[in-house]
Amino acid sequence: MSQFLKTIFCVSLFVLLGCKAIAQKFTTHAVKEGETLESVAKQYRVPPSTILKYNKEIKAGQKLAPNTILVIPADGTAAGTTPVQNTPATDVQETSARGELIGFRSHKVKKRETLYGISKRYGVTEEDIKRYNKQLYAGQLKKRMILSIPRFKKVAPGEGPVMNPEDYETYTVTPKETRWSIAHKNGITIDSLLILNPSLSKTTDYLREGQELKLPKKAGSTIKTQEAQLFTSYTVPPKMNFYQLEKQFGVKSDEVVRLNPEISERGGLKEGMVIRLPQKKLDAGDVNTDNYIFYEVKPKQNEFRLTRKFGMTWTDLLKFNPELSNGVKAGMVLKLPKNQVGNFEVRNSLVLDKIDLLDSINTGNVPRVLVLLPFRFDRLDMADVAGVKRDIELRTDIKASLQLYSGALVALDSIADLGISVDVKTFDNQLSLTKTKELLAGESLSSYNAVFGPLDVPSLKEVAIQASSSGNRIPVIAPTRIQSDLSLPNVFFSYTSEKLLREQMLTYMDTLVTDQNIIIVADKKNEATRKLISERFPDAKVAMLIEEEKNISLHIDRFIALLSKEKENWVFVETDNAKLVPSVSSILNSNNTKDVKVRMFTTNKNRAFDNEAIPISHLSNLNFTYPSVYREVGSNSFVKRYADKFGDTPDRFAVRGFDIMYDLLLKLAYKNDLFSISQIIGETEYNGTKFSYEKDPVSGFYNQSSYIISYEEMRVKEIRL
Repeated sequence: MSQFLKTIFCVSLFVLLGCKAIAQKFTTHAVKEGETLESVAKQYRVPPSTILKYNKEIKAGQKLAPNTILVIPADGTAAGTTPVQNTPATDVQETSARGELIGFRSHKVKKRETLYGISKRYGVTEEDIKRYNKQLYAGQLKKRMILSIPRFKKVAPGEGPVMNPEDYETYTVTPKETRWSIAHKNGITIDSLLILNPSLSKTTDYLREGQELKLPKKAGSTIKTQEAQLFTSYTVPPKMNFYQLEKQFGVKSDEVVRLNPEISERGGLKEGMVIRLPQKKLDAGDVNTDNYIFYEVKPKQNEFRLTRKFGMTWTDLLKFNPELSNGVKAGMVLKLPKNQVGNFEVRNSLVLDKIDLLDSINTGNVPRVLVLLPFRFDRLDMADVAGVKRDIELRTDIKASLQLYSGALVALDSIADLGISVDVKTFDNQLSLTKTKELLAGESLSSYNAVFGPLDVPSLKEVAIQASSSGNRIPVIAPTRIQSDLSLPNVFFSYTSEKLLREQMLTYMDTLVTDQNIIIVADKKNEATRKLISERFPDAKVAMLIEEEKNISLHIDRFIALLSKEKENWVFVETDNAKLVPSVSSILNSNNTKDVKVRMFTTNKNRAFDNEAIPISHLSNLNFTYPSVYREVGSNSFVKRYADKFGDTPDRFAVRGFDIMYDLLLKLAYKNDLFSISQIIGETEYNGTKFSYEKDPVSGFYNQSSYIISYEEMRVKEIRL
């Protein structure tokens, strides 16, 4: 049997065996010549009966055939289960919107009780109950389960702060403003902004232009209120007057006199006089994403940590944030220069802390993931080896699913090595909406932390809708390219869109272009792309194509006339025509001579560029450069582990399957809430894929990351930006 089929049958076995894998408790074993059931059991320190339990195709007393893949409980405890101890968490936030946490009460779950009903009974939220009973993040509510219900100190009427309407004003959001810029400009924290405006979403930072917010009124200009403001000392130069002071500092003459009584005593402004003036206020439109980036101060951060993080001196940091002179406080929003660089990532003008997920995992979290992929075992006859191989080669959905899942299985093994227990349940949805609905009817989606798949749009939509209406919003991960304009706010689209790839490629080209001779080769189908490139590079020339009903070609004479001997010729090839790309690349290569330098680019490397008729030598000679969601994987620990498990080299789908599953599980192990962690964590990268999810105001979360790839010296290389 070929290595390819070994891989397929091994993956199939995982799917068929109850479709469940617990990463910390299972491993696999490929039977070697001469091994017996007893010898394998002894090697893994489990009884033979346990191996038989999880490998139904093996019978007691039966000789084990070489290369048979066995599923083995890794710690010998799979036959039984250890009850989860229900003790309140000690590392959770000890306060709530309802008041201070003062203790717990126990509740024994009765038959047919729901989390919603229990939360209403005790006057707490479902999230409060989960927070102190972490097993509920990974499992369902069960009869006789003992829950710890938090008790909060109640605030009596009149005890809490009363909001006086006269102390607040309506603020209208202007273009390019964010929550962070508004909070900084008004000297409040993000938490305060949310409390004053409870209608703001807790899962996205979105603000729309013209949106009205409630904010504290700014202090007046009386001496009493001014005493609480920050001032700057100013030495009066020769010939300075009140008009010039107002023009330079934006402060009225009567206000200057009130702040500096000595002016009246000495008969007006005098040269050399040292006076105090309010810190110059920025106009409302000045503090926005065009001018600054913003950072929310975290607990325990101090002067040393902030200056080291931003690579700035304390003096420079104070210039942008004078309020720091009163001390560093958690929740403060700091503004920084737009071009500031350091050990951080900026997303939507917000500085994100770089979190090392490997150093931040909580082994107490037990992520539970549902996998739905079209393995199409309903179409495969496992007794017909040749037929199975043929069907898999012909059906990309089966091949992609099996390879994605094979990579995901290696991710489970890697996660297990970190001490993280993961519960994964896998189903074959057969690329059928009807089958998907049938499978979902038998599952409680609210008990899962995420769904991996499916691949088809109708099934993905159905899963996303049910996952949103299951009581708890469950994230759904789309592992491959999904062409859909559906509004699916809980879907994480892991495949960076063609539109974004094109934009990132053109942004990269902006950094390179000086005086090169740019030529665009684009067919009618890609006219929009041609216009986009022309707008970005107005001096670009357009090559003529001869487009007939069944044929398309480049007008060679006219193209050659566009080439320059004095400048490098950079040619964009924008088409998905499998006949045109080989022809154009051949023409470009033949004209890339000692006297004429030609490079080839595209903003969309589709299947037409993978045509076997295009020699790699041509692409290398032309230094072919393009954007990609994927980079080539060299020899690393993942490749070795995959080969050890399946006896084969991982393809792109297997690499992607590993990266997506590994990223998902690491994030859930850090915080069992993918929505919230996606708001605070920056870009992550693994073997061949990068992830940086941003929330769309209307739809789901979209991966923003990509690579710029180039052919050089007969090799494919990533260009480090």
